[in-house]
Amino acid sequence: MSDPTDPGGPRGPHHGIDYIEITVSDMARAKRFYGEAFGWRFTEYAPSYVGFVDGARGEREAGGLTLGEVVRGGPLVVLHSRDLEATEAAVRAAGGEIVKPIFDFPGGRRFELEDPAGNRLAVWSS
Repeated sequence: MSDPTDPGGPRGPHHGIDYIEITVSDMARAKRFYGEAFGWRFTEYAPSYVGFVDGARGEREAGGLTLGEVVRGGPLVVLHSRDLEATEAAVRAAGGEIVKPIFDFPGGRRFELEDPAGNRLAVWSS
């Protein structure tokens, strides 16, 4: 039996963020963007829903992309990068828009982006 507190196990730690669903308006475009910009891999469950593996938890799904109407102003999803400049370039190349270029903050540096559907995310590095 696997340890339920192991981030690579079937569940995350008690009360920890376990799964993120990102609403997108065009599934093919979203899969292309997140795959090219961040290297995410996808499992299609239905035409309107795919799960994604980001590698942070081994092969465990980190979340899903769900087809629907994108509503702005929700929680800010923050990703980590070992090479912030390379990630920023990959976001641009994949069709994302940089809405706040790289800036310093007390924990390191980060930038904010919008995906092709208009979802805002951030990427940080120490």
